[in-house]
Order: sequence, then structure tokens, then C-alpha cells
Amino acid sequence: MNKTLNTASVEALLNWYDRSRRDLPWRKTRDPYCIWISEIMLQQTRVEAVKPYYARFLQACPDVASLASISEDELLKLWEGLGYYSRARNLQRAARSVMEQHGGVLPRNYEALRGLSGIGEYTAGAIASIAYDERVPAVDGNVLRVLTRLIGSYEDITLPQTKKGLRDALSSIIPDRAGDFNQALIELGATVCVPNGAPKCEECPLRNVCVASREGLCAQIPVKAPKKPRRIEERTVFLIRDGSRTALCKRAGKGLLAGLFELPNTEGHLDRDVATEYLRALGVEPLRIERIEDAKHIFTHIEWHMIAYSVRISAEFDGWHGEGGMMLVPNAELFSKFAIPSAFSAYTKYLLGKDARAR
Repeated sequence: MNKTLNTASVEALLNWYDRSRRDLPWRKTRDPYCIWISEIMLQQTRVEAVKPYYARFLQACPDVASLASISEDELLKLWEGLGYYSRARNLQRAARSVMEQHGGVLPRNYEALRGLSGIGEYTAGAIASIAYDERVPAVDGNVLRVLTRLIGSYEDITLPQTKKGLRDALSSIIPDRAGDFNQALIELGATVCVPNGAPKCEECPLRNVCVASREGLCAQIPVKAPKKPRRIEERTVFLIRDGSRTALCKRAGKGLLAGLFELPNTEGHLDRDVATEYLRALGVEPLRIERIEDAKHIFTHIEWHMIAYSVRISAEFDGWHGEGGMMLVPNAELFSKFAIPSAFSAYTKYLLGKDARAR
């Protein structure tokens, strides 16, 4: 690694970053709290998708104390649409630890940051280097791709030992501008040495020292073990309404979409008759039941294949059924107070505008 990222190539990388880096809101601050929020949001989420969430989140929770004290329902509503809701819960758990153990200020070093909920090697390295200029690496998927191409490595980047070896090698060459160096490698992987499609080698400040570019190996590197196929789950979703209210259920506190509110649903694809009996078992009597569109939602390891029914019930229903775990929420509060997972986005549109009034 030292032969590739020597003093001259590190300087070339930093000069390129100074000229070419994207204008991103979290790059305009050294506040460790803001950097932390951005790094958690950017996990498995596109930059453009994160921007409005980042601004809205910091307006509602401008510091560690406000994040630690906000209610979980408010927190999840702020996070609604970003997915991977465990990230938000880990943020709050970590914020409460910071309040209790660090006087409300994020720790100033990598090892202490690693002790906080939801902060792994990469995130700790990013915060420590960007906010505090600690000379530690921040190795994400972008950096793994850049480094393996630079040195022409065929090591499987999904293996922990591969990542550890690259982190150790990178640790010995991090310059004083540690945060900028780490962000430069990430930026290079995101915009030039890209994950999908051919890399833009002609724009790369490291092209003269890159083994994969020189030897035409970019299509073969990086090497990744194939992912396991996702498990397919069939589900039936119900849009249950009485005219002014809509039914929601709250998921269990553990597992997929833990603790979130959702449209009532069950395993399997139920035909109309079986669906009607299922609804009666929940304690509601359908006045009208109509099949609506099918939908699919992809999680990391699971794929939901959904069918759905729009169901009209009597307004006499009292709004809560403990056995079925279902409650009726005023339509005016449905989107303002409850975080409904994007898994149901194909159906929440029926609860808005003309679709909602027509059914």
C-alpha cells in the first residue's frame, strides 16, 4: 500500500478532492454530532435521498440532548422513509449514553466512539477523523473498491480479514488531513471508481499508480462472494377504513420493522372468502371488500410479494381491538403522527386524495 499511496499520490488525491468534491451539507461542519447523524443516514442510502432528511432531522434534534429526549414515535416519524429503522433507535440509545457517560459531548477518539450503540469501525473512523482529525481509517464499500483496484487485489472484500488487512495498511499512511483523506477516498469511490458501470479512470488522480487500471482488471476487481438469494414471503395487506379513520397495527418490538405502525397484514395470499373470515376474526365486519393492486417490496434478505384488499367497515367499530392489535386512526393524523414503513408505499397512496374519497 505504501508503494501505491506514497506522499506524491496522497497529495494528488487531496488536491483532487479540494477541486472536485461535491457540495454536501455535512461537509460544511466539523460538529461531531452533525457528522454522526449524516454517517448513520448515509448507510445503505443514496446521498440525494439523505439531504432532506438530514436537514429536517437537525431542525428537530439539533444536538445530543434533544435526540436523547425525543419520544420514540417522534423519532421514527422523522426517520420515516429512510428505512432500516434500527439505525434511528441505535442513534437514540447512543445519544442517551453520551448524555449519561460523556457529558452530552461525543467522545473525541475512535475507541470511545466504538463503544456507542450503532457505531462500528467505519462510522467511528469517519467521526474521529473528520471531526477531530484523528489519524484513523474509515473504510466503507467505496474505499474497499478503490483500494483493491489500486493494488490489484483479488481478495474477497466481504471477508472480515480482507477488510482488516486493508484498514491496517491504510492506517500507516494517513496524513495530517485525516478527515479530508478519508473523505477523498470515499468521494473517489462514489464518483469516479464507481460501483456500477465502468470506472472513469481518465478522471482519477491515482490512475498512474492503479494496478487494475493499468492491467485492465477493473471489471474483475473488487471480488465479492455471491449474495444468498432473498427469501420470498407472500402477504395479504388490508386497507381497512370506516370513512374518517384507517386501521393500523403496531409490529412486535423485535424483528423486521420492529415497533413500527403498519397496515394490517398477514402471511399468505388470501382469496376473498378467506380474507373476509380473517377480518371477522380481527373483530370487524366488512361492508365492502375490494381487491386492489399487487405490490412487491425488497428488504435486505427478504422479499415481500403482496396482494391487497380495500375494506370498508361500519363506523360503529370502537377503534381498538386488543386481540387483533388493531386501532383506527383519524385520517387527519395518519401521516402526521405515524411512521408507516415504505414497504406499504404502494398502498398508502390509496389513503390520499381522490383514491381515499372514492373508496
